[in-house]
Amino acid sequence: MTTVGRPKPGGSALRARVYAWARTLHLYLSLLAFLAILFFALTGLTLNHPEWFGEGQVQKRSGTLPGAPYQAEEGVDWLRLAEDLRALGLRGRVAEHGTSGEMAWLSFRAPGYGADAQVDLKTGRYTLSLTQAGLVAALNDLHKGRDTPSGWRWVLDLSALFLGLVSLTGLLLSLFLRKTRRAALLSLLLGLLLFGGFALWAAR
Repeated sequence: MTTVGRPKPGGSALRARVYAWARTLHLYLSLLAFLAILFFALTGLTLNHPEWFGEGQVQKRSGTLPGAPYQAEEGVDWLRLAEDLRALGLRGRVAEHGTSGEMAWLSFRAPGYGADAQVDLKTGRYTLSLTQAGLVAALNDLHKGRDTPSGWRWVLDLSALFLGLVSLTGLLLSLFLRKTRRAALLSLLLGLLLFGGFALWAAR
C-alpha cells in the first residue's frame, strides 16, 4: 500500500479532487485486494515449483453400482449414472464422458482432485481411479481457474480488476507529488525495462 502526503497548495480544484479520489480508491482497494494479492503471490510461487509438493496420491477402487442397467433404448442415462457414482463419495463436475461398446467412462474434476470411472452399463460393475493432489494443488488450480465453477471465473476477473486499479491509483498518487514524481517515473521505467527484457528473453 502506498503512503503519500498531500500535494502542494495552490493546485487547481480539479487536481485536488482527483488526488482525493485517487488516494481514497487506492486505500480501500488495497484493503479489499489484500487477500487476493497474497493469494496470487503465494500460488504464483507454488505454481512455479510443483516439484516441492509431489504429485498427490492415486487410489484404485472397484465394485458394483446398484442402479444398473444404465443403457436404455433412448441412450445412456448419464444423470442417474453420475449420481450413483457421486453416492460413492465422488465430487466435482463431470468434465468428460463417453462410451466404448458396453462400457461408459466419466471424469470428475475439481481443484486438486480428479476421479476417472469406467462402468459396465449392463451390470454396473465399475473401476475408479482417484487422485487427491492436496491443498497446494487445489490452490494452484484456483489460481488458474482450472476445474472450477463459472462463479469462480468472476472472482478471478474482479481480482484482476482490483489489482489493476490498485496499481493505477498508486501510480497516479506518485505523480501528484513533485518531490517523488521523478523517482517514481524512473522506478516505473526501470521496472518496465527489467520486466520487458526478461519477458523477451523468456519468449525466445
